[in-house]
Amino acid sequence: MRIVVNGVPREVADGATVAEVLAALGLPSAGIAVAVDGAVVPRASHAVTVVAPEASLEVLTAVQGG
Repeated sequence: MRIVVNGVPREVADGATVAEVLAALGLPSAGIAVAVDGAVVPRASHAVTVVAPEASLEVLTAVQGG
């Protein structure tokens, strides 16, 4: 199915969860914030939140600095 991640169209398996999308992108589960269609998905819910076709995901990584 087709989704959009940070403005870039992507193909993922039907019924993919947020955790599976992150893994497919090679991203770690820690230090990541994810919003699906504008709603923040808590990290504890990544493995059970199924991404709908045509969903828009915003993935942000934590940056340390000062």
